[in-house]
Amino acid sequence: MSEPSVLTEENGSARSLILNRPKSINAIDHEMVGLMAEHLAAWAADDAVEAVVLSGAGERGLCAGGDIVAIHRDASALSGNPESTDRDAEQSPSARFWFDEYRLNALISGYPKPYVAIMDGIVMGGGVGLSAHGSHRVVTERTKLAMPEVGLGFFPDVGGTYLLSRSPGEIGTYFGLTGTTMNGPDAIYAKFADAVVPSAKLPALREALTKVAPRSSSAEIDRLIAGFATGEKSGPVAAMQAKIDGWFARGRMEDIVAALTADGSDLAQATLKTLGEKSPRGMVVTLKLLRLARATATLEECLVREYRAALEVFASDDFREGVRAAVIDKDRNPKWSPPEIEDVTAEMLAPYFAEIGADELKFPDSK
Repeated sequence: MSEPSVLTEENGSARSLILNRPKSINAIDHEMVGLMAEHLAAWAADDAVEAVVLSGAGERGLCAGGDIVAIHRDASALSGNPESTDRDAEQSPSARFWFDEYRLNALISGYPKPYVAIMDGIVMGGGVGLSAHGSHRVVTERTKLAMPEVGLGFFPDVGGTYLLSRSPGEIGTYFGLTGTTMNGPDAIYAKFADAVVPSAKLPALREALTKVAPRSSSAEIDRLIAGFATGEKSGPVAAMQAKIDGWFARGRMEDIVAALTADGSDLAQATLKTLGEKSPRGMVVTLKLLRLARATATLEECLVREYRAALEVFASDDFREGVRAAVIDKDRNPKWSPPEIEDVTAEMLAPYFAEIGADELKFPDSK
C-alpha cells in the first residue's frame, strides 16, 4: 500500500505537513490540496496545536509546482472536443483543482496559528503558494525559488500576482516576467521569505518548534527562528534594482522591451533574450495582472482575478504549446500564438479579465 501524498507528524505542540511525492519533487495535485486543507482546518480548532510546519519529502525541494502534465492532458482533451464550451472549461478537473488550490492559498495566508514553511531546495509555482503566504517563511542556502509560468504560456498564479506586486520597486515585475530563479537572500529581499537558516540547522529548528509555548506570539516565533538564521537580508538582485526599476516601471510590454533594447548592456541583453523565450500573450496578461494587483488590497481579490485568467489560459493554445515544448516533447521550441508582443490585442486580453458569474472563485466566509 502506497503512502499518503501528504504525511503528518505530531511532535510536541507542533504538527508537521510533509508533501510526499519526492519523485516529482512533491508536485501538488488535487488530492494533496484536499488533504492539506482538511488537516489545517482540524489543527486550527485543536487547542493542543501551537504551530504547523510545512516541508517536502526527499532531498530535492519543497515543491516543484502543480502537476502540469495532468493539467495539459485535461486541456488537450477539452481542445480536442469540437463541442466543448466555456462551461466545460469551468467544470473541468483542472478548474476544480485551481478552485480548491486558491482557497487553500487564502487559508494559509489567514491561518490563525504560526505556519512555518521550510522552503529548502526547489520551490516553484504552486509550491510558492503553499509556503510564501505563511506567517514564517524559512529559506536555506539550497533554495531555488521561481514563478516560471510565463514560459509555459501561463502567469504567476496561486497569489503570485499579490506577492510579486509587494516586492520592492519593480523587482516583482522582473521576476514575474522573466521567471528568473531567486536564491534564499533574493527571496527575502523580494518579500517571499523571512529568514535564511542553513540546511544543516533545520533539524534543530524543527526540534525547537516542537516546544513552542502555548499561545506564542508571532514575534516569539520570529525570535526562535532568528536564533538559527544567518541574518542575510538581500541577494544579488538587490544590486540590480536601480536598473530593473528603470526598465520595468512601465505599463506596456512594448515599452519594457524598448527600454531594454536602448540600454544595450550585457544585463539588458540577457534579460531581453529571456523575455524573447516567453509567451507574448502570457507576458502581457502577467503585466496587467501585476499592475492590477498593486492597486488591490487583499490576496483574495487577486486570487479571484487569477482564477478568471487561469480558466482562459486553460482553454488557450499557448498553455498546451508551452507545456508540450517544456515537459512533453522537451524540444524547448514553443510556437507561441501570437508570436510577437505587438500582436496581442485588447480583444485577446478581454476574456482573461471578464467576470464569470456563478463560477467565480468564492471563499468559505464569502456571502
